[in-house]
Amino acid sequence: MDNFFQHRARKRFGQNFLVDENIIEKIVRAVAPRESDRLVEIGPGQGAITQLLLARCPSLTAIELDRDLIPPLKFKFRNYEQFQIIEQDALKFDFGEFAGDNKLRIVGNLPYNISTPLLFHLLGFRGAIQDMHFMLQKEVVDRLGATPGSKAYGRLSVMVQYFCRVQGLFPVPPQSFRPAPKVDSAIVRLTPHTTQPHTARDEKLLERIVNIAFQQRRKTLRNALKPLYPDLDANQLPIDAGRRPETLSVQEFVQLANYCAELDSK
Repeated sequence: MDNFFQHRARKRFGQNFLVDENIIEKIVRAVAPRESDRLVEIGPGQGAITQLLLARCPSLTAIELDRDLIPPLKFKFRNYEQFQIIEQDALKFDFGEFAGDNKLRIVGNLPYNISTPLLFHLLGFRGAIQDMHFMLQKEVVDRLGATPGSKAYGRLSVMVQYFCRVQGLFPVPPQSFRPAPKVDSAIVRLTPHTTQPHTARDEKLLERIVNIAFQQRRKTLRNALKPLYPDLDANQLPIDAGRRPETLSVQEFVQLANYCAELDSK
């Protein structure tokens, strides 16, 4: 079975296997898993992180789409009776139903080609999640934690920060992987808010407003909102209509969305 771990990374799954033992240990220290945790690893790959996670949390559940990886992973960790692998696409997995009454702690070296849609998918189950530790493209981590007015600030920044506390932890160089990606990576911790700092009356409307605002980020709010509210009196907005969306904080987007929700209710 050891021959399996010569498994060639598949482009269609966006696979880059982490092989740097120092980085692996650093990730596990950051996660700090406990025996009582409901730990879920998305995309265990060849089990490099899995091995150290299982040593601290033997009830780990892994979600893996590449069926060629599953038999050797099961063999490698056959002595861990509570370890299970679910063969499924994480983008379609119901994390809420799986969690039940126990909040999940989620870990993953996410394929770069699905990282953003997977983050939004997971945000839909935020009530069932205690925290998330992910390896992502460094550019994506920068966007997650970006502040208003910066080039990296956009839809992903606003929506993830609305739902979660974002902590960029440390960078991971390309040579830590096999094959080496052409971009730098980084580890991020996302912790869903237990108490929402700013509450939108209609979160779907907030998402629509943020999305349309950043489609043409250099427009003013007055022009950015026209497709949604063609008859809007921009002078009545709670935010200066001459500002560009990229300058608005998360709180200001919530204020704007709540104003628009009130208009919709009239």
